[in-house]
Amino acid sequence: MVRINLLALLVSSLLVTGCAGARNPDDPLEPLNRGIYRFNDTVDKAVIKPVAKGYNAAMPYVGKTMVSNFFSNLNDVVVTVNDLLQLKFSQAASDGARVLFNSTFGVFGLFNVAHRLEKHHEDFGQTMGYWGIGNGPYLVLPLLGPSSFRDGAGLYLDTIPDPMYRIEHIPTRNQVYLSKGVNQRAKLLDQEKILDEAKVDGYEFMRDTYLLYRRSQVYDGNPPRARYDDE
Repeated sequence: MVRINLLALLVSSLLVTGCAGARNPDDPLEPLNRGIYRFNDTVDKAVIKPVAKGYNAAMPYVGKTMVSNFFSNLNDVVVTVNDLLQLKFSQAASDGARVLFNSTFGVFGLFNVAHRLEKHHEDFGQTMGYWGIGNGPYLVLPLLGPSSFRDGAGLYLDTIPDPMYRIEHIPTRNQVYLSKGVNQRAKLLDQEKILDEAKVDGYEFMRDTYLLYRRSQVYDGNPPRARYDDE
């Protein structure tokens, strides 16, 4: 269901980007954001993408699955906390059970033994949106990519319950974050073909897709219908 919704958002974003001409009111920092976007794109092509390709080639499928499961299990801790902050108690019980079973029977999350329990995606940016805090201006973060003032603050606040951030040995912590980043980038290698084939402004495509996707996440896939002045 999540993949279907994301695909629909990608198609919608292509349509929006294709006919966009005026400056987007959600992106008042566009000149700065475009500069950071170009920097990120340069670093990605020079370093991150080649590393991700090497990882994909060297790591067997089973190994990549176990790595993804491990980081997904750590993320479930953050998800559970945000479930509670959004008063989604039933969902919190389910996500908390995922952490418990995968961390024990799943050997620290390497095996997704709780696969029958749905994987959710909640973060502090969504929590603030749940309580009525708007996105604020769109913001591209160095190396981290598309975000907003609200979601940028949420990224920082999510480190509080994040088990990775609690690793006291800084070099080890950095290696864990690096491994997570490479794993995530490797997952996007096939998806980025959509952007290459679309022949549109990559910056606008990324921005519009991100804003649509985050709006959908805040409203659990059912955002309110946009209202227009001429209605």
